Amino acid sequence: MAVRPILLYPNSILKTPSAPVLPGNPDVTSTIQDMLDTLRASPGVALAAPQIGYLVQIIVVDVSRKKGESGHGLVVLLNPRIRHQERERMIREGCLSVPDFTGNVLRYEQTVVEGFSPDGAPVTITASGFEALALQHELDHLSGLLFLDRIQSMDMDLFRRKHL
Repeated sequence: MAVRPILLYPNSILKTPSAPVLPGNPDVTSTIQDMLDTLRASPGVALAAPQIGYLVQIIVVDVSRKKGESGHGLVVLLNPRIRHQERERMIREGCLSVPDFTGNVLRYEQTVVEGFSPDGAPVTITASGFEALALQHELDHLSGLLFLDRIQSMDMDLFRRKHL
């Protein structure tokens, strides 16, 4: 379909909760294709529909785009929900919608996410490490949350990126 511009903070769409979608709907199919096209054109490993202006509950994650990571390969989830999490830890996180900063955020090392495939089949993903973190980050976007909302101290835990 098309590579869409990635919305940047403080765009209000990024702070708005998303609506569930119906698998198989032609609008959903075209939104997914736009998300995949945009992800391929970006330096990121994951994208949530609100980041390209669609207020619907769809995420795409492919941590295999990052050297040394494999995970489940390309994951497309509709209406995803976290069902279980274990082993909280502090990690440094960034976001395509907040390109100039990273921050220390509490996330879980392991997570179980349930949702639906684009054709409506139920999907359960048990992820760990970087893939678990990416899933948690993208699900936050569907609730109108950015990693900035999870930073405990803006003075101590927010860092300006060094651009080359």
